[in-house]
Amino acid sequence: MPIYMDSHIVPGVEAKHAAEAHKKDLEVQERFCCRNMTYWIDEDKGRVFCLIDAPNEQAVREMHDQSHGIVPHEIIPVNSKVVEAFLGRIDDPEPYFNPSDPTLKVFNDPAFRVIMAIKIKDAGLLLRDLGIDKAKHLLALYYEVVKDQIAQYEGSEVELKGEAFVVSFASVSQAVECAIAVQKALHVAADLIDLRVGLHAGLPVDESDSLFGKTVRLSNYLCTIGGENRIILSSIVGELNGPDFLKNVPFQNSIKRLTSPEEQFLETFVAVLEKNSQDSEFGIHSFCKELSISKSKLYRKCTGTTGKSPNALLREYRLLKSLELLGKEGRNVSQTTFDTGFNSPSYFIKCFQQRFGLLPLSYSKLKT
Repeated sequence: MPIYMDSHIVPGVEAKHAAEAHKKDLEVQERFCCRNMTYWIDEDKGRVFCLIDAPNEQAVREMHDQSHGIVPHEIIPVNSKVVEAFLGRIDDPEPYFNPSDPTLKVFNDPAFRVIMAIKIKDAGLLLRDLGIDKAKHLLALYYEVVKDQIAQYEGSEVELKGEAFVVSFASVSQAVECAIAVQKALHVAADLIDLRVGLHAGLPVDESDSLFGKTVRLSNYLCTIGGENRIILSSIVGELNGPDFLKNVPFQNSIKRLTSPEEQFLETFVAVLEKNSQDSEFGIHSFCKELSISKSKLYRKCTGTTGKSPNALLREYRLLKSLELLGKEGRNVSQTTFDTGFNSPSYFIKCFQQRFGLLPLSYSKLKT
């Protein structure tokens, strides 16, 4: 059966309340062909997340409704290995027992996580720029340093896709310290490989169709807008570290901390980008319509937050996506042109060459 994670909004919820509700779920689960695997509770945010093996979403809703009446406001399908990578477990942690009810297993384990995305220059471009031997040496160093620092700062590697890492941390301070440690350990190599780190934080079910979907999306996007700032922190990560946490931190000039309005704008902006980037008819007018703002305001927000115009950000998003697609076997330039929202191969080729210094076909051969 598929596995689902649901989200309950319960203001004022406490660990004991969640344990009592979970016990009631266990009592009725077989009637609905469900198996309640475990749950997480974030008391300060009034949220509870349940992990359930169930035939479908409706069975999850009906089971909760029957057992305690607290129906989830959102349910998403999940992969148990991904859940374990993000949250560290897929069954109950060590509980403590309530003296007034020895059968009640109580635990307080928050699901809030800091997600760190790490990216570098595309490996094919590194090979072109630095030569095979130097590029391979730097790539090996990069992977070794990142994995060592993740382990040292108790992160959990969720994904390694090409040269890009996605890492989960329970501790905000350890996540930030890990990002700084990676840059420090790579030192000069960080410039050569164009190291970029983005950190954002959130909850596992977040109005997206995947686990930590919105949080991962913004973390990844922060890596693409850094400019001179190699490490970009969302406002929530910066706030949780406190106002003075950067005072004695090395590489202060390479760290940027978003404001809350900047974070909110970028979250909405990147969601619109992701949704529409393949549409060649989608341009600035469409952007303004989707975001319900004027063209001048969109321009001010984009340049103020990223230093780039809306057109430049849209083109950059499409070009970076084209690198990913061209690296796949069997992909040709024409397919990639239209799959990334360019309306003609000739214009795509021109933009690609201006941005990366070689033709798309040459890049495909290089990756092969």
